[in-house]
Amino acid sequence: MAAILVVEDDVDVAHLLRLRLEKSGHGVVTAADGVLGIAAAYAHTPDLIVLDWMMPNKNGIDVCRELRAHDEFVRTKILMLSARAAATDREQAFAAGADDYVTKPFSPRALVGRVESLIA
Repeated sequence: MAAILVVEDDVDVAHLLRLRLEKSGHGVVTAADGVLGIAAAYAHTPDLIVLDWMMPNKNGIDVCRELRAHDEFVRTKILMLSARAAATDREQAFAAGADDYVTKPFSPRALVGRVESLIA
């Protein structure tokens, strides 16, 4: 079982991810924006973070960069989740430190598979 943090401002998407990941046996904590996501990351030290790009208060790219700047999150896997599908968006996410990138809309089953691959 992995500890997973879902940082997503869309309540329905966050709920769906929580249900699917818990059904797969993972412990899940959610945060509704980037600032809360950073606080939750420090409080829970997750194995993996599912991180939305476009959120209030602090976007996912800034959150990713901030977490990667600290030693305790160097090994934490970060899966960026975004409606932004351009190649340059993917490149920006990977440059910020993301380990994987999934575009919305997404298949919950496929996303859980990507999570499993990252934490294996």
